[in-house]
Formats: sequence, structure tokens, C-alpha cells
Amino acid sequence: MSAKTESWGTRVGLILAMAGNAVGLGNFLRFPVQAVNNGGGAFIIPYIICFLVMGVPLLWIEWASGRYGGKFGHHSTPFILDKMDKRKFWKYVGVFGIFTNVAVAAYYCYIESWTISYVFHSLTGTFNGMTQGEVSGFYDKYLDVRSSTTGIPYEAVVFYVVCLILNTYILSRGLHGVEKAAKIGVPLLLVFGGFLGIRSLTMGSSMATAEFPDANSIAGLNFLWKPAFDSLANPTVWLNAAGQIFFTLSVGMGTIHCYAAYVKSKDDIALNAMSAGWMNEFVEVVLGSLIVIPLAAGFFGVDWLKENAGFGMAFRTMPYMFEQWGGVLSALAGMMWFGLLFFAGITSSLAMGTPWMGFMRDEFGYSRNKGAMSFGLIVLLMGLPTVLIYNFATNGTVNSFVFNEYDYWAGTVSLVVFALAETILFVWVFGLTKGWKEINDGGDIRVPDFYKPIIKWITPLLLLAVFIGSLITPEGNDWVNAFQNGWVLDNGSIIKTIANAGLKEQIATATDPAEISRLENQLLYTNAARVLLVLLFAGISLTVYRAYAKRIKEGRA
Repeated sequence: MSAKTESWGTRVGLILAMAGNAVGLGNFLRFPVQAVNNGGGAFIIPYIICFLVMGVPLLWIEWASGRYGGKFGHHSTPFILDKMDKRKFWKYVGVFGIFTNVAVAAYYCYIESWTISYVFHSLTGTFNGMTQGEVSGFYDKYLDVRSSTTGIPYEAVVFYVVCLILNTYILSRGLHGVEKAAKIGVPLLLVFGGFLGIRSLTMGSSMATAEFPDANSIAGLNFLWKPAFDSLANPTVWLNAAGQIFFTLSVGMGTIHCYAAYVKSKDDIALNAMSAGWMNEFVEVVLGSLIVIPLAAGFFGVDWLKENAGFGMAFRTMPYMFEQWGGVLSALAGMMWFGLLFFAGITSSLAMGTPWMGFMRDEFGYSRNKGAMSFGLIVLLMGLPTVLIYNFATNGTVNSFVFNEYDYWAGTVSLVVFALAETILFVWVFGLTKGWKEINDGGDIRVPDFYKPIIKWITPLLLLAVFIGSLITPEGNDWVNAFQNGWVLDNGSIIKTIANAGLKEQIATATDPAEISRLENQLLYTNAARVLLVLLFAGISLTVYRAYAKRIKEGRA
């Protein structure tokens, strides 16, 4: 992949690739659960506000930073950020823009591989005649390493490797491959989502039974869109809404920087950023809310939905729902649902590979094939522990130790840290005057001036609030009680999580030797996962240092 000649083929391809980067599994798996767990319609209001005052500004900041770095031949965050200020530590802040993508891809591709497997099983009729419990049990068995006599979930490993091979092959085709995948995947995603959304709405109460007399898909939609205004005073709802923006827009990762670095210096970014952002919001808020929530309410009722909403619902429950439609339609619906998730996943995972490839090409002259292969190999080595250490306790609790650690530190905390740092750099170091000009240069629209104070003050303050809120989360997420009666940190706060406080408390109070052994193993694997993440970050930082030393030697620093 030549840094001098690589560029996007068409504007439509760029927008679809950017939208595909943002539209991911979280749009369909995380957003509905967040909405249900945060009061339905009450979640939509802070969510939209956070999108407008944090999401949109971050999109402009990352598009502008990426295009600015691309003018100087930089296609990954370490040297994009380095070019924006003379202080050289920024390149190591930019390490987050590579580290996050590699670490997230390690477990994200695993989830993506589930969708390939479920497309296969839907088309071959595996779920025909299964009860709800049997469908849920299939999911458990698929992931549980204990279901194999060798302790290796062979099917999960095979589909994971197949998924990585597919990602690696498309990445080896360069931007052309990524763009082509987006042009195929995003439209199909919209078609599949539209079909399933319309089908769910037309169900109404037709699936009501004696066991679930309140089943009604329209009731599920009403629950989502009817705001409970009293929940707006709950800081947790706002924090969760802001957190969802990171997941849904893929900001704070470095992928947008990398894609934008291939935009020509006078090409529009203001409208392109908005187009990709609003397309993502349409997919998440409209399609994401039209499928899982109405379907679940249509089969089981809103009360069941509130009690059982979770990430695994897409795999534990949806195949059973589709089977109730019978015949060809059930297989078609399963193929569409898991195909939709696959296209949402792969367009995002491809974006995760481009920062690494851009960096290795710019600094060490890697070819497209070598860059893609090296990315695939690192992701495989980091990702296999998420596959091989993923099982269920006797009470059904998921023991996805490594998976959870990767998701928390790389897929959550790192996003907030990097987004806060890049906003400070863009606004207060690079300077909003220069930054504003960079956003609007070549723009097909002019960004309204009222966004200046939003980008300068509201966005960084909101990011800071999200970070501090995560750092010192009060017990039970009860902020009102914490302010009134004294602050006790929740075990889910960053500070307590670092100390493994929750796990250590469980070990201290456990009496069953088997349970103590399980918890001690969980502590071991948790710490091992953190060591892997630290080694990955350190390794990328060392590679950046070597690249900088190489630049000095060649007179390019």
C-alpha cells in the first residue's frame, strides 16, 4: 500500500466506510440494552444531547486532525498528533490510537465470528424445533470450553480463525478492499434491518400466549420512545448515554483519524463527518430500536424484556423468535439478523486494522500484504485467550475473564482517555482558531459558529465528567445518596477495578472450596489479561520510539 498513491476511490465509498466504521455490533446489541436498562425513552433524550454536544464535535475534531496529518504523509495517530504540536510526548499519547484498535479487534472479531456461525446454523436449520431453553443452551455450549473433552471449543476457534482470515484478506487489498466491503456491507445491512424492523412492527400482539398475554411489539416500541422525565435527574443515565456515544461513533479510537488522513487536503470533511455520523444514528436509533426491543416485547412482553435484557439476548433469544415464524421465513430472518450483525461487525473491524497498517507502511515500508498479515497475527495472539478462557459457572454466570478485561480497559477506559487528550490538543494546544479553519476548509457546509464554544468548553468538560464519573463511581451508581450521605466507591469504579476489589471481596466471603478456586482462577486470568494489555501498549510505544529514532536518522523528524 503506497502512502503516496493510496486514496479513497469515491466520496460515497468514503462516507460508507466511515459509517461502516461507526455502525458496529454495539448499534444492535448494546444500544437496545442500554435503552432498556436506563428507562427506555428517558435514555433517548440525554443520548441525543450527548451526540450533539460531544459526538458531533469529536467527529469534526478527528476528521480535521486526520486530514491535517495526512497532508504531511501521516496515516496513524502517533505522528498525526506529533505534527500538531512541537512537544514530542504527543506521539506516545497517539499510541492509544493503535493500541485500542488491536486490543478491541482481539475480542470484537470473536463476537463477529459468532455471527458467521449463526448464519450457518440458521440456514442449515440447527434451531428448528428448539425450545427457548435449548437455543440458550446452544449459545452456552458454543462458548463454554468445558463442553469439549480437550478444553478447546473447536467450532468457536474455527469460526474465529475464518473471521480473521477474511478481515486480513480484505485489509490486504488496501483502501479499495475496505471501500468495496463498505459498499456491499452497509447497503445490505440497511436492507436486512429494514425488513426485520417492518416485520417486527407488523407483529403487534399476534404472538401473545397464555404464558405471555402482554406480548405486543408496539408496546415495546412505546416503552422505548415514551420518556420518563424524572430519570433525567439521574447522573448515571447521562453517563451511560455519553458512554454509548463512544461505542456508537467509534470516536477515541484513531480509526477516523486514519480514514480521514487519506482525504485530499481541500476535500470536504464538515459535511462528510455529519453524513457518516447521522447515518450511524439512523441505524442505531431507528433500526436498532425497531428490531430487538419490539421483537422481544412482541414475543414475551415488556416486563420480560426489562428483566432479561442483555448482550446475549441477540444469540440466546432471537433464533427462537425467528423459528416461530416457521419455514423459509425463519431461516431467512435468521440469515438476515446475523448477516446484519456480521456486516456491522466487519466494516468496523476492518477500520481497526487500518491504523496499524498505515503506521507500519509510513514508518517501516510495509507492503499491504505484510501490514495485513502482521495485524492479523497480533490480533490472533491477543485474541485466542478470549476464545479459550470463556465459559459459564454452574449458575449461568459468564466467566469471560480476558474478554471482559479487554473490553473494559481497551474498549471503554482508553476511549475516554484518548478522546479527552485529543480534544485538549486540538482546542488548547493546536488552537481552536487553526482547528476551526481546518474543519471548514473545503467544506460543502460551514459549521455554525455556535459550535465554537461547544467544542472549546462543553465537549472537553463533558469528557472530563465522563472520565471522573467512571473513576469515582459511587456505590450502586447512586450519585444522589453519595452527595448527601458520603462517598463510598462502587466496585465498578476505575479505582476499585484496578484493585480488583469486587473479586477480592467475593474470595474473602466465599466458603465453598470450589467457588474459592473458581474466583482465584478468575483473579489470575484477570491479572494475566492486564499484563497482556500492558505488554501490547509497551510494545507499540517501543515501536513508535524506534520509528521516531529512524526519522531522526533519516532527517525526517
